[in-house]
Amino acid sequence: MSYNGGAVIAMTGKECVAIACDLRLGIQNQTIATDYRKVFRVHDKLFVGLSGLATDMQTLSQRFAFRHNLYKLREERNMKPTTFANLVSHMLYERRFGPYYAEPVIAGLDENNQPYITGMDLIGAMAPASDFVVAGSSSESLFGVCESFWKPDMDAETLFETLGQCILTGVNRDCLAGWGAAIYIITPTGITAKTLKGRQD
Repeated sequence: MSYNGGAVIAMTGKECVAIACDLRLGIQNQTIATDYRKVFRVHDKLFVGLSGLATDMQTLSQRFAFRHNLYKLREERNMKPTTFANLVSHMLYERRFGPYYAEPVIAGLDENNQPYITGMDLIGAMAPASDFVVAGSSSESLFGVCESFWKPDMDAETLFETLGQCILTGVNRDCLAGWGAAIYIITPTGITAKTLKGRQD
């Protein structure tokens, strides 16, 4: 799970939700790329972040997109975040005897524009939360800063500031993650994507 390194956070606000990842791709201590995004768009109000083995992350992101497109063709609507979370959980549990080495973090807005976030382990056991979810090799330090900085009912701008501080501070002490961060803020009116520069070592 720590072979390629990485960090993902999802955090809730008032009628908004945000998800962020670091930009480093490495093979243990050797950095391979510094622009590798671990967050994937499912639709305009739903994103999934993956941490773990890079090859499994790419496979899963393609399978999630395929399954969502099938659902959209059949149902003629987008998946709700809860439906998508159950789909992901089921897909991971199917492979429990030879699992994908990736931990998904799902963030989205439901039909009433209420935030929904959940984390999962590699066999699909869900852990929904009302505040924040973290995953990756920096989990311990991310938990600490998120518990200090998060507060309820943040607006989109405050949520961006808080999440930006959390991810940059959280990956600071982890040599397997870092090189800046990509942040996606989902609101009822659209998506804002921002890139932060971090320590480049």
